[in-house]
Amino acid sequence: MQQISRFAVVEGLDAERHLLDGVQRGELECGLLLWRPTEAALVMPQRMSRLAGFAAAQAQCTALGWPIALRDSGGEPVPQSSAVLNVALAYALPPQEGELTRIETAYLRLCQPMLDWLADLGHEGGLGEVDGAFCDGRYNVTLEARKLVGTAQRWRRRREDSRHVVLAHAAVLMENQREPMVDVVNAFYQGCGMDDRVRASSHIALDECVEQAWSSAAPLRDHYRRALAQVGLVLD
Repeated sequence: MQQISRFAVVEGLDAERHLLDGVQRGELECGLLLWRPTEAALVMPQRMSRLAGFAAAQAQCTALGWPIALRDSGGEPVPQSSAVLNVALAYALPPQEGELTRIETAYLRLCQPMLDWLADLGHEGGLGEVDGAFCDGRYNVTLEARKLVGTAQRWRRRREDSRHVVLAHAAVLMENQREPMVDVVNAFYQGCGMDDRVRASSHIALDECVEQAWSSAAPLRDHYRRALAQVGLVLD
């Protein structure tokens, strides 16, 4: 538990950006940040602030207890709260790895340690889209065919050696807060006049399957350390 930092949502997003900045500047080859929000927020791409009806939808989300925070990456709205464990992995593309497969490789490098962690907890996870999940994607980590973890990534190029650097991010739903999360995402869509809707039944929280879910996260960093070492990436 001492390995998980606590941040307000905007501070956590800034900490992830700082981690990526450090890799881009060459101060480290890779880094891992585990953090848990101290508050609730609905996080979405900057572009969504230009939607018609955004101001009214923002006020409605705030009234529900989920103020909006804007992020650099793409995707769709994602609820953040103290029920979520964020995993941010940043690294420079190893010289032996091809650029054509770097995006898929980064997702697998983010997800496989989670699958191994779940296996150690006695659960078989998977990867794939889940109909009705918020911010759905091919590289969701799933449990019982429902979304447990959402993933995203952001790439830059390092000026000094032209190597690509990435921030791969995962949000793990540790506590069952599915209903209020889905409610605020749907409230935002409705407020902006969008037809998109998400369902609580498409998601699952770790504490629905594992007792003392937060304590169970203690070995997660070691899973990443071992996986990264296989390609010559060393975590401090």
